[in-house]
Amino acid sequence: MELITFLIIGALAGFAAGLFGVGGGTIIVPLLFIVFTQMGYSPDSIMHLALGTSLATIIVTSISSLMAHNKKGAVMWPVFKNLTPGLVIGCFLGAGIAGQISGLYLQLIVGVFLLWVAYKMFMGGKKKANSEVGNVHIALPSKPEQLAAGAGIGIASAIFGIGGGSLTVPYLTRYGVVMQKAVGTSAACGLPIAIAGALGFMFFGMQAQVDVPNTIGFVHIYAFLGISIMSFFTAKLGAKVAHALSPQLLKKCFAVLLTVVGCYFLYKGLL
Repeated sequence: MELITFLIIGALAGFAAGLFGVGGGTIIVPLLFIVFTQMGYSPDSIMHLALGTSLATIIVTSISSLMAHNKKGAVMWPVFKNLTPGLVIGCFLGAGIAGQISGLYLQLIVGVFLLWVAYKMFMGGKKKANSEVGNVHIALPSKPEQLAAGAGIGIASAIFGIGGGSLTVPYLTRYGVVMQKAVGTSAACGLPIAIAGALGFMFFGMQAQVDVPNTIGFVHIYAFLGISIMSFFTAKLGAKVAHALSPQLLKKCFAVLLTVVGCYFLYKGLL
């Protein structure tokens, strides 16, 4: 029965990710939080399990996304190479930091983050993307600065349970990278983030001796399998549906959903 529940979550998360053009983490974390709560898991572990499992599932989806973007030549491999060491170190450390934060505080942090993403999505479209403006000068920072930026993105990605797209794309476009290449490079960066984050949550979860069945540290194995399998297929379906609907309307609807979920986390955290 548990596996069926996680297959359904994977189907919803994958479809929504394809439909709204966002990383699955913003969908998976809230859904897992609700399901783990209903399963009666310890409140101190629920948020950590949701974050760790979310990052583990992103390993699978990021591989698919990376391959698709690479075929179109949208991955800036030199930038990926510069960011990756920082992403890996930062994400592993971020998992350790998250492990030291109480479940209630994590709820508040993720709640605020979801409200920020909702705001950015709701306001999206008012500024033209670099690819539409044209003649944008690319002036990326030095390698050490990119390494440091990668570390910051990695830490935040682990704490929020995401693949980093919400942070990597704005970072790259800020320096003149066209949107297509920013998204493609961000998709590639999602893989080291997800691997390091998942390993970090496993390691620090085992140190914390989590008493939850079917888990390795803070990663729920059944949830990982069910979500990974279904989201891989339904993301493509969501993308097809998205092309038949208004992208701006979709983003605004999703922003409303994220606002509700973010407020729910804040409410639960402040109770």
